Amino acid sequence: MSELEQGKELDPEVVRAKLKSWFQNKNPRAQELSVSPFKMAGNGLSNQTYFVDLEWQENGKKKLERLVIRWVPKARFNLYYKYDMREQYLLMKHLAKTSVPVPKTRWLVEDESVIGSTFYIVDRVEGWAPGESPSYRDEGPIHDGTPEYRTKIWWKAVDMMARINTLDWERAGLSFLGVPRAGTTEPIDNEIAFYEKLSRMDGEPHPIVQATTNWLKKNKFVPKYVSLLWGDPRMGNLVYRNDELVAVLDWELARIGDPESDLAWFLYLEGLLGQGHPLEGLPSDEKTVKHYEQVTNMKVENLFYYDILSTWRFAVIATRMEVPLRSKGYFPPDASIDLASNSREKLKELLNL
Repeated sequence: MSELEQGKELDPEVVRAKLKSWFQNKNPRAQELSVSPFKMAGNGLSNQTYFVDLEWQENGKKKLERLVIRWVPKARFNLYYKYDMREQYLLMKHLAKTSVPVPKTRWLVEDESVIGSTFYIVDRVEGWAPGESPSYRDEGPIHDGTPEYRTKIWWKAVDMMARINTLDWERAGLSFLGVPRAGTTEPIDNEIAFYEKLSRMDGEPHPIVQATTNWLKKNKFVPKYVSLLWGDPRMGNLVYRNDELVAVLDWELARIGDPESDLAWFLYLEGLLGQGHPLEGLPSDEKTVKHYEQVTNMKVENLFYYDILSTWRFAVIATRMEVPLRSKGYFPPDASIDLASNSREKLKELLNL
C-alpha cells in the first residue's frame, strides 16, 4: 500500500533519497551523484511541484541537470479529486511538437513503489514568471517596466492563450483528453460537472453556489467553437526569458471545450489581482477581448455566461481552500476566506440572487 493510500503525506526528504537511488539505477556510470534539496515551486495545494538539481561525474566530466518533479498532492487534502499525471505528461509531450512552448518531458513513473506516488519529471525552464504572492503588479519586471513594456508582456500572454485555443488539437494527437460530441452542450456540461462535484466534496454547497449551478445548467448552450483549453490561463503560469515567452505551465485542468471559457478565466483572475493595483499599460478587458477576437478570428459572444461560470468556479475553489488554510491557523474555524465570500457576493450581484 502506498503512502497516499495510507493517508500519509510524502516527505520531500524521503522522496529525495529514493529519487537518488532511482537516478543511480538509471545511470550506473554516474559517479558522485547528488540530488539537491527540493525547493517548492508553488503553494502545494494542487500537484506537489519541486525544483531539484541533479549533479554527477561521468567520464571525468561534471554533469548538471535542473529538473522539476511533480507528484499527486499531500494526502490529507486534495484540492481536486482528479489527478491524472499520465494525462498531464502526455499532453506536454504532444505539445512539444507544436508551436506551444512547454517544459521538455523526461520521465513518467507510474510505479508507486519508487517514491510512494505516480510522478513525472521535466526540465526546468530558466526565466521568470509574473508573481502572484506578492503580485507582479507590486514588484518585479512588469511593475518596474514602462507602460509600453507592460503592454508587450500582456499581449504575449493573450497571444499564447489564443495560440493554444486555435491549435489543431486533433492533429496534435490530443483526443485522449476526451472529445465532446459535436453540436451538443457537452463542453459546458463537462465543466459544470467537474466543479459541481468539487463543490460537494465538503458537504452541501453554499446556497449561492448551488443557485449559480442551477442557473448555469438552465442557461447552457451549444458552443460555436470547440478547442484545446489551457484550463488555468493566467500570467503566473507563464515563463519569460529576455522578454520572450518561453514556457506555458500547469496543464492539469486542460480539456477540450469552448475557448471563451479560457478567455473569461484569464480576465477574471487578472481582474482579481488587479483590484486596487492599477498599472498603466495593462490593457482593459474590452481591449483584451477585441485583441483576442482579432488573433483567433473567433467572435466572443457569451462572455457574460462565462464570467458567471468563472466566478462560480473560483468560489468553489476558494471555498475548498478554506480547509487547508484553516488547518494551518491562517483563519479562525468559523471564518470565511474573503476570496470565497467575495466571489459569492459577486455571483449574488450578477444574478440578482
